[in-house]
Amino acid sequence: MTVPEAPLQDSEHGRRPAGDGWFVLNVADVEGMGDERCGVWTRLEPAEPRFPHLGINIQVLQPGQPAALYHAEDNQEDFLVLSGECIALVEEQERPMRAWDFLHCPPGTRHIFIGAGDGPCAILMVGARIPGAQISYPVSELAARYGASVPEATGDSRKAYPSAGFPESTPRPFPWPLSS
Repeated sequence: MTVPEAPLQDSEHGRRPAGDGWFVLNVADVEGMGDERCGVWTRLEPAEPRFPHLGINIQVLQPGQPAALYHAEDNQEDFLVLSGECIALVEEQERPMRAWDFLHCPPGTRHIFIGAGDGPCAILMVGARIPGAQISYPVSELAARYGASVPEATGDSRKAYPSAGFPESTPRPFPWPLSS
């Protein structure tokens, strides 16, 4: 069996794969997605079909920006800080992280990242994809201090983000390589 090469699609904001198959794509050319509150992340997979087994992206946060809302998933997730500094909020604890620090989150681990330091922070984020897996957004006083908690616990991301005042994300260029 031969696996076909996926076509790459260009937009005004960068490139991304446009179908199933193998591909090579430089991060400096990738289309980003983001907003003023959560920074910018890569779109390394096609819109459809998404990678069935593994989610992967690089997110760039400025100091004070939360990567998303404090949450826990039924899936394993792993994170590697590529550059800069951030604060990992994990199970109601703050852990400072810097380039080349790694965080492993078994299923059910409550977590989120907050940009820190004097400049941008880039984090490689990888997670398993399990059909039917759930995500929960608990209320957290610690995460609320960073603007990363829901006001009311939910398992629905379509309710969580609007209730916490997060804007809708839009396509944008991915800022790579990073500059301070």
